Amino acid sequence: MIQLLLHLLGARYISRHLRALLLLGTVWLGMGAFVVADALDGALWFPLQSFGVLLAAEGVAAIVLAKSGLSLQTRFRFAKGVIGVLIGVLVIARHSYSDFLLAMIFGAGFALEGALLIAAAWMVRYRHWRSTIALGIGSIVLAIIFFQPYPTHYRGTVPYCIGMWMAVSGLRMIWLYLRLRKQVRAEAAQVSVTATSNPEPMIVHVWTPVGSAKNKALSRPVVDRYIAAVDVDGVISTGHAALEASDLYLSLYPAVEIDRSPDEFARLLRADASNNVPGRYLPNYPEEAAAWCESTTRISFRRFDAARLEAFARSYKATEIYNLTNRNCSSTVAEGIEAALEGTAYREGGWMDAFRLIVTPEMWIAAQLRHRAHTMAWTPGLVLDYARALRVVTHPPAIGWFALTMLSLRQARRARRG
Repeated sequence: MIQLLLHLLGARYISRHLRALLLLGTVWLGMGAFVVADALDGALWFPLQSFGVLLAAEGVAAIVLAKSGLSLQTRFRFAKGVIGVLIGVLVIARHSYSDFLLAMIFGAGFALEGALLIAAAWMVRYRHWRSTIALGIGSIVLAIIFFQPYPTHYRGTVPYCIGMWMAVSGLRMIWLYLRLRKQVRAEAAQVSVTATSNPEPMIVHVWTPVGSAKNKALSRPVVDRYIAAVDVDGVISTGHAALEASDLYLSLYPAVEIDRSPDEFARLLRADASNNVPGRYLPNYPEEAAAWCESTTRISFRRFDAARLEAFARSYKATEIYNLTNRNCSSTVAEGIEAALEGTAYREGGWMDAFRLIVTPEMWIAAQLRHRAHTMAWTPGLVLDYARALRVVTHPPAIGWFALTMLSLRQARRARRG
């Protein structure tokens, strides 16, 4: 979350607030350590009931917005809202059974996250797969801590989880400060203007695995949305993604078609150099669509840095290598989007720029998708959701939050009457 936030704010913003990042990280780490200690000593100072009310209210707001039809990621918002209300009610109840249920919910979440991270890292062997496995093991250790009753018999579950999140976030801020302090001044000096609206949009084209399958695809929920689809003949389709902006076109393919039969596909998932093959870049979208089919979905951006995107494309196209999981069509598009959107959230250079992003739900969704892709691999499905989320972040609704809430409530009432 923090890395994506700073990327969208840009080098100028970071150079102005770099020391504040260190201060905030230190304070956040200290507060997190205090909350963890408070949870473990049995005498809770943390305002649990107030926190529960906030969680429940945020969950209700997410459900209302999802039902209104005004929001992207409707299913995600609805599920997030239901979980928020459930956890909020359990926190407010403050009975022994609610503490136990909360511990089991958090423990199951960390255990599932850890198992997925380890399995994906071992199978794909992405760039940072060893650190990803270590992160997965850490998640499973946290799950065990939540599952067992010692030392608070589940009474400190919620503040302990919040405190750990705050402490880890603080450590990440400090790590980012140490990483950025050497490079940010040079980068900030090269930035002269803020990205503005462009006459020609930047278009993200996505061919979903199901939409691009030659024959009827077998129904495999989630898998055929984010990984690959298998048709009735057993042929695997991974989909495709491309980026278009005026005369610029980024669409990476293997120079020679890769064998995607089920027997070979597992081996090709490895992201190491042994699976690197020569790549080729298609010249434009009309030729690609004529040779194959029209893209399933398109997401347009008006506010982006065309010069940054052109510089990225020139540098990227100099290397003609394709790797199914490490340097594929989707990772190419994701990196292109990030290059084009760097610094686009910069407005006045003050704290309101960061606050505006933090309170945007799609910002959190984009950060989670980015984290998932970096620990596994970019796929057309992930790029599609990532582009949709960043589209809302960089092109926010013209109406304010209060007006948006009122409009959502009115549409929800109309839906119930209909």
